[in-house]
Amino acid sequence: MKRNDVVLAFFGLVLGAALSSCGDGSSLPADGDSRIFDHVHATRSALTALSDADILLAKDALHIGYGHTSHGSQITDGLNSLDAFMGGTGLYSTNSSGAGGALHLYEGDGYGSGDLDHDAGYYPDWTAETEAFLGPANPDGRGSAHPEFNVIMWSWCGQLSSRSAEDVRTQYLEPMAEFEAEYPGIAFVYMTGHADGSGLEGALHRNNQIIRAWCAERGSWLFDFYDIECYDSDGAYYGDKHVTDACDYEDETGTGPVTRNWALEWQDSHPGEWYECGAEHSQPVNSNRKAYAAWNLFAALAREAQ
Repeated sequence: MKRNDVVLAFFGLVLGAALSSCGDGSSLPADGDSRIFDHVHATRSALTALSDADILLAKDALHIGYGHTSHGSQITDGLNSLDAFMGGTGLYSTNSSGAGGALHLYEGDGYGSGDLDHDAGYYPDWTAETEAFLGPANPDGRGSAHPEFNVIMWSWCGQLSSRSAEDVRTQYLEPMAEFEAEYPGIAFVYMTGHADGSGLEGALHRNNQIIRAWCAERGSWLFDFYDIECYDSDGAYYGDKHVTDACDYEDETGTGPVTRNWALEWQDSHPGEWYECGAEHSQPVNSNRKAYAAWNLFAALAREAQ
């Protein structure tokens, strides 16, 4: 069987698994779930469960390139303000060069024209940006142009709300798999798209489930951006309430749905348990939660890199 036929057959299995779970908010359990980082990892308690040694190992071992636009900045904005919230010791510091003992997290040029600009929704640009940034693979399986980088992440803007399942396969999943094969010395982190209010019946939920199923079946790394937005920090679920990227949701009443916001409600009822930070299109606690999950991802990546 040719490689393309194998990929198509595998995708058919993934699509079937994803579609079977689209009627509810269920996750897709599989052996690869240890590499999936979602709402379970997006709490302060999940962050503090990591030891100082876990954080220091990530800062020592990882060199991360991250392409994103505005929604993806929620992760970095949360990370940028986290250390001050956690006591200001520098343990959770990040910067674009790794100087001063910080985690090396190099951000792409956003809507500009520099390295790793734009996001995963701009196909084939994002693949060309990745290839240009890394260069040909070296004998260690890293990019010869930037051999220090061993993690590449791309986030989405709103494009997954309108992509077909076939687009997800050909414009995202297959290119990511090709990068994984071409650069075995680099961990490529997949992401889901942000919530858009379309609910469990929407194209976004279907596409996110396809991505999650693909990663679970293959044992690939996934930062489940969408899943984090579907839960508050106490574990209450809003994915079946047409939750949006702003954390708005529909609360059914006797006279019809009322729009509420789980993030604002949680912040109001938990003073001192969250921190102010940038949160494009959303609320601070959403960025807080993505920062907590990101450090859990980074710690796991570092452990496997050893």
